[in-house]
This record gives sequence, C-alpha cells and structure tokens, in this order.
Amino acid sequence: MPVPLGAQRLLAFLGLRPDGVHRGAAAEQLWPDYPSHRAAANLRSALCQGRRACHVPLIDAVGQRLRLSPAVRVDVLWIRDLARQIVDGLTPSSSDSEALIEKLTRELLPGWPDEWLHLDRERWEQMRLYSLEGLAQRLLTAQQYLPALQAALAATSIDPIRESAYRIIVEIRLAEGNVASAVRCYQHYEAYLQRELGVGPSPQMEALLQGLPCVQGDRCRQPRSAPTHVPASAPGTVHLQANGSRPRDAAATVSPRPFPHRNDGQGRGW
Repeated sequence: MPVPLGAQRLLAFLGLRPDGVHRGAAAEQLWPDYPSHRAAANLRSALCQGRRACHVPLIDAVGQRLRLSPAVRVDVLWIRDLARQIVDGLTPSSSDSEALIEKLTRELLPGWPDEWLHLDRERWEQMRLYSLEGLAQRLLTAQQYLPALQAALAATSIDPIRESAYRIIVEIRLAEGNVASAVRCYQHYEAYLQRELGVGPSPQMEALLQGLPCVQGDRCRQPRSAPTHVPASAPGTVHLQANGSRPRDAAATVSPRPFPHRNDGQGRGW
C-alpha cells in the first residue's frame, strides 16, 4: 500500500534507531531547514500519515519518545545482527551465504538526499565491508572457494581500493591452485593503485606472492635475450635463414667476381 513521503522518511529514520528517539530530535533531523515549530508540525503530520497507511500501528509513541512497533521487521537490522555474528566467527551455510552476500551488496536507501542518512550510510558501508571480508575468510577456511570469492569481490565493488579484500582474493586463488589468476589479480590491483593514487600495494600484499615471478611491473616481462654474436664473414659470404631466405636486417657482403661466360657454339653466351 502506498505510504506518503513524510511517513516514509519517519519510518526509515526510526527503523535505523531501534532504541527510539525523542520527538524533538526526530523533527530537527528530518526537517533541519525548518523552524522548530514548523518541523514539529511536519512530524505530527507524518505520524498521522503513518497511522492511516496501515491497519496496524507502525509507530509507538510513549510520551516524548518515538520508536517503531515491535511488529515491524527491519531488514537492515536483521542483516546487521547476522553480520555481527559473522565478524565474531559464524560460518553460515552455502545457501545462507549467497542470500547474505546479495543483501550486503545493497546500498542504504539509494537516491535519498537526506542529510541525516550520511552517518547511517557510512556505518552501513563499513559493516558491509567487514562482514563480506569476514564471510570470505570463513568460507575460504571451509574450502568453499566460490562463495568466498563472491563475498570478496562484492567487497571490492563497494570499495575498489580496499587492499584487505584484494588480499583475500589472492589467497583464494592460491588455495585453488590458480597461481596465474592470483598474480593477475595482484597486477590489476597494483596498476589501479598506481593510476589512481600513485602508490603501490603494501608489504603484506607482496608477501602473499613471495617467491613467485611476475610480482611487480617489469619483473613480469621476460628479459630479452642478449643478441648472438655473429663472427665476421669472409668476403663473398651471404648468411641465410633456415628457410633459405636472406634476413632483411642482415647486411651481406658480396665481392665482385667475373661472371662466367659460356658459348653455346652459336655465338650466344649465358
């Protein structure tokens, strides 16, 4: 059922504050550009809209304090609780992991310009990053490489310069035995950092590939072999390649010799 914008903003604001909030604080943060009396009037209007939008109460008002009704389930809070369990060491099943990764890739109220959302978005982003990295590490330890990789890649999509997420990707590739993929991931991240920030990966990142070739820039290119010394040839010698053709860049010295003349008996020579 459609909910008016004012009620939507109030419900979202309270949904991110499960302990509730004072009426005055809610009005001030939701309508910061309005005088206090006008902001309070807007809050009362939003409360009325919320009551009319649903046949069950969505907001509990006790004195000067507002909070969502216990009957309202907030998906962000559910994901946050599960994410904390993962950070503390929980390893979910494969199916739960896929569902959680999908939810953790979502942004918080995208498109909303409200100033009060800035801090909530920052908290949500950091929680997503730590949760995805923790989940990837748990799945890597459990040798569930595909969901581990999906979780780590999701973290890099949120923060493309976050090295800890790239380190996990390299660890996963090495655990799979895909050394070339691990090196390619390192090179991609190294080039990105150099292009965007002018810096390189940390020693912790380099240590993951310790002893492997192709770790940094020019070391990934095979050194050119030294040119083979060709001794000077005697005059009249032409060097040929294996297919019998003369190299285009090789200089051949041919000494002039008298052209053999032969007569066929009819006065014609060749």
